[in-house]
Amino acid sequence: MFPEIVIAGCGNPLFADDGFGPAVAEEMFHIPLPDNVMVQDAGTSAPHYLVPMLDPAVTKKLIIIDITDFGGEPGRVIRLGTGDIIPEGIHDSHAGGIIESLLRIRNKIEITIIGCQPKHVSYPVVEIGLSDEVIRAIPTALRIIGDLLETDGQDTCDRSIGKKPAAGF
Repeated sequence: MFPEIVIAGCGNPLFADDGFGPAVAEEMFHIPLPDNVMVQDAGTSAPHYLVPMLDPAVTKKLIIIDITDFGGEPGRVIRLGTGDIIPEGIHDSHAGGIIESLLRIRNKIEITIIGCQPKHVSYPVVEIGLSDEVIRAIPTALRIIGDLLETDGQDTCDRSIGKKPAAGF
């Protein structure tokens, strides 16, 4: 019932670049993955929806894909562990993010955050569509996920992860 590896795209596509996580998850749905990997479009409910789906006795790795404000150039993608989040520097790009929930489970499950620097988050104004910079970041996120799955002790991921450019790349 609980997967060993969970990949969660977090964010809200109604607010411009906040839709990065769900866009990456959507690409992942088209890639064959091992049976022990589950991809979820966790949307904006990740803190409430995602964490209860994890069983530390079974789930070994959680990969979060989200926009992350680290002061970089828009579209830059970084790989972080939970230790990179505090005390200063990395934080949620908007209120109500997932950081607090991740900090509560970080000693039970290996957590990797794939963060993309947004160019524009339109909240509270609805603006559908990622900026060109963030669209171009999708293949980078896919390559990082592929690398993480390869280094999981089993080389069972599909080699096409990250090889197909996203629209606009």
